[in-house]
Parts: sequence; structure tokens; C-alpha cells
Amino acid sequence: MSTDDFLARFGSPGARQPDPVAAAQQAMRNPLPARFYKEAGVIERDGLHHVALDGRTAKTPARKALAVASRSVAEALAAEWQAQAERIDPAAMPLTRLVNSALDGVVEQEAAVRAEILRYAGSDALCYRAGEPEALVERQNAVWQPILGAVESLVGARFLLSEGIVFVEQPAGTLDAVARKVAGISAPIALAGAHNVMTLTGSAVLMLALANGLIDPDATWSAAHLDEDYQIEVWGQDEEAAERRAIRRREFDAAVLLLAQG
Repeated sequence: MSTDDFLARFGSPGARQPDPVAAAQQAMRNPLPARFYKEAGVIERDGLHHVALDGRTAKTPARKALAVASRSVAEALAAEWQAQAERIDPAAMPLTRLVNSALDGVVEQEAAVRAEILRYAGSDALCYRAGEPEALVERQNAVWQPILGAVESLVGARFLLSEGIVFVEQPAGTLDAVARKVAGISAPIALAGAHNVMTLTGSAVLMLALANGLIDPDATWSAAHLDEDYQIEVWGQDEEAAERRAIRRREFDAAVLLLAQG
């Protein structure tokens, strides 16, 4: 199987990434192809860092060069390819799938991706607080409120809060302020990372906090899973749910690397 054939079969083009768990499960149902190259590395050409398989530039599903401006990202991509054993497992290649999506999808649908980030901001998870139990209410306030306040200071606008699942419409001025910050995220690489961080955390606020250095990746991940962790403390953890969360964390770490590119 050639590089192009593999990427066409297992790549993930498009502006929106599929659910990482579903993608991994689908990949596991497909017969895995044999590794068809000996060495994965990085070569520099035309001002970009290309992922090279046995010296040949790998291609995205849309037959674009798998090449990025950042050498660190290219090296991480090459490491995914080099880490494959006798069979190539796309579930173990979250960064490759995300960069494929950036190069093949986000670059063509930049406006739609930015619009979806604003849609998330309009009903952000951090703005919907529990009314009970008291322990959860206190934890949300202690963890989420400082992050929300920091992002409010960053964008220069306030978010409205709601208790439970009652929808609250955010002020137009707030969404305009968020839009200005989102416009500063470079496309397509960092924007693809931003979109995936947002979808995996359920929060544009957390994405903006991370992108602007207000919190680190571990704090972002913990804040996004505050409610889930509380339920685990009360009821215990399901093994399958833990596996899904581990898959999402790998996807998240790949997205964080791209978001850091600007």
C-alpha cells in the first residue's frame, strides 16, 4: 500500500473532526495495512518541514504535501509514523489525522470553523452551572469562575451565567469580542488545533484561556472534566468510559500542539 493510498483510506479531511472515539473504533474495525516504509523523518523544502517516508513526502488524502511551517510539529508527525509497528494503526496517529484535516479542510473552510467557535461561545459549558449538590456547585465556582473571569478580562466583555440547562443568550457585544480574539488565531494549523480543543472540552472559553496562556493544558483538561470527575468520585469509574477518555486525551494533546503554533 502506498503512502497516498493509506492516507486516502485513513485520513480525516474536513473542517470538523469526527468524534475521536468513534474514529478510533472505526479504525479498529478496518483491517490494518502493513507498514510499507522503513523510515519516517523530516525534510525541509520550500520553507516548510515535510514528513518524509523513505525520503518521499507523505501526502494528505487530498494529495497535498504533509508539510507544516513548524519543525517541532513535523517531527511529532514523523514520530507517529515511525512508532507504527508491522501494522499501521490510524487510531494511534491523532496528530496526522488532525493536520490532514487542517490542510485539506480548514484551509478551505476557515470562516465556517471560526463561526463554529463563536457558536460554542454562545452556549459555553462554563456558563451553565449546577444548582445542586452543594459540593459540585462549590467546585464549579472555585475552578470555573477564575477561568471565566480571566477570559472576560482578556476579551473585555462579560458572559452571562445560567443555572441548569436553561438557555441564556450571550450579549452580542460579548460574542463580538470573542470573534476578535478568534480572528487572531492563525489558519489552518493553529485554527484546527483550536477547534479540536474546543470540541474536546466543550468550551470556547477554555480554548481561549489555553491559547492565551491563562491556564496550562492539564488545568484545561481538568476543568473540562470537572463534572465527570465529580460523578466518578460519587459512583466510581467505568472501564470503558476511562478508555474513551484516554483516547480523547491523546487527541487533545495533539490539538494543543497545533494551537500553540499561533
